[in-house]
Amino acid sequence: MSSLIRLPLKKKKGVGDEVDIDQLFPKTYEASRTRFKEHFSELKEIWPDAELLTHPLSVHPGISIDWIQSAGRQANEKMLMFTTGEHGVEGYVGSAMLEYFIQNYVPKLNPDTTGITLVHMIDPWGMKYRRRTNPNNVDMNRNFVWDINQIDGKFNPGYDAVKNFLGPQRILKSMRWENLVFFLKYLDRLTGIGKTGFWNAKILGQYSHPLGIHYGGMEVQEEVEVVKMIYRQAFETCSRLLQLDMHTGYGPRYQMTLVNSVLEPKSSAEFKTQADYPRVAAMNPEEFYEVRGDMIDYVYMLREKEFPEVALYATSFEFGTFGLSHWQRFRSMRAMVQENQVYWYGARTKGIKSKVRKEFLESFSPSSEKWKRKAVTDADQAFRGILKMEGYI
Repeated sequence: MSSLIRLPLKKKKGVGDEVDIDQLFPKTYEASRTRFKEHFSELKEIWPDAELLTHPLSVHPGISIDWIQSAGRQANEKMLMFTTGEHGVEGYVGSAMLEYFIQNYVPKLNPDTTGITLVHMIDPWGMKYRRRTNPNNVDMNRNFVWDINQIDGKFNPGYDAVKNFLGPQRILKSMRWENLVFFLKYLDRLTGIGKTGFWNAKILGQYSHPLGIHYGGMEVQEEVEVVKMIYRQAFETCSRLLQLDMHTGYGPRYQMTLVNSVLEPKSSAEFKTQADYPRVAAMNPEEFYEVRGDMIDYVYMLREKEFPEVALYATSFEFGTFGLSHWQRFRSMRAMVQENQVYWYGARTKGIKSKVRKEFLESFSPSSEKWKRKAVTDADQAFRGILKMEGYI
């Protein structure tokens, strides 16, 4: 494992303090993809049967989903699956965590009994163009529906009630005036349907407004089909599967949350103790929030229906960015709505467009070095705890 290149270290204080942040967090999709592919030769020395696989997007062949996979060298006991960039713009943080994991935790795995499936960017187009969706405006984490033919486009009537607020169909003209109007309309909707109803309408996912936010799509997306194939290949090569999926956006600003599927039988309290990690939540309205078409839910359903003999634990790392106060959640919503508005309908000036873009990026990929260092520290604690809990190290 000595061939793996270590990140330059600063004066040691803690995990986050010793990492060279400039090298860990990529500046572009291309730089991230190149760095990931460069690891293949190193990993192939450890797993001789390893493959570097690429799926160019059909309408954007210069952009691709890339992954490195291999079964264990001697036995198919365990598979470690690491996924990033299901929401494209979140891939900048996801790429950093994947790089950190490759350099610091892959060397701890036993290649004789443990295989790897490392996925670089489920939504590469979204990462490249710094959007949360794919080219069809589909939110990948609302598209993993078991039978998409059973989708009812009207299943989320709450969204229909606030669709004009969440998806204004006009040019963005003035930041000061637009922000004031947005705030007043927000208060009006909040008092009209209540805080919980309003938040659920926004976050659950919707399938009837293709240019709106959290649109799940009425067809299985190309990227989702690729990931489903990767899942099946992983299940077929092991008796135990562990998936670590990277996300950003929701939660306390300086504390990552482990988010488990509602189909995971163990409680959040059990995971806090067994994984030695302080913040764990199930994907339900009581502990986190609920969505339709969640990827981690899908992998649990796939195991239940087609691979019941395989032990599974799949979880998401959710790195909070703005925070959870009422103002911070409002700010996050505004950033997403205005980014989507400007993308489809434009802004009156380049300055307005730039401000909207900057706020949107901060909501999913914070520029703060302090934030990045704490994110690495949290990830390190969770990596170590989960791998020990599941018997991978």
